[in-house]
Amino acid sequence: MPHYIDGFAFPIANDRLDDYMPLAEAVAEIWKEHGALAYYEYTGDDMTLDGTRSFVDVLSASENETIVFGWVVFESRDARDLANEKVSSDPRMEQLVTSVDSGFDPERMAYGGFKPLIQPSRSDAAPPRRLTQTLAM
Repeated sequence: MPHYIDGFAFPIANDRLDDYMPLAEAVAEIWKEHGALAYYEYTGDDMTLDGTRSFVDVLSASENETIVFGWVVFESRDARDLANEKVSSDPRMEQLVTSVDSGFDPERMAYGGFKPLIQPSRSDAAPPRRLTQTLAM
């Protein structure tokens, strides 16, 4: 079944990652309470590929910042819209964003909602049998 995701990326100061972690953990739990199937955040590690623009460039990150990249998975666009409504009116969110000094700046975050383009079915999740047999040789 196709899902819908919200994706986001933002820079954060390297020395603020420990301050940001409690905020990220709390926000993840709130999103899941309001309908998210899963919530992920990762920090940048290998941020360059010849011939492409990096997240570092796109988000104007300094050398003292790292990129946080994340996504939230929903059952559907409707489920996402409902969750967004609930999260935006949840008083814990405003309290977290305004009272926790985490180094997070929402004005530097890139965000968007995404519908599936290519999504593996359960049978596509494993390598084709022929490839598996070749690898075993």
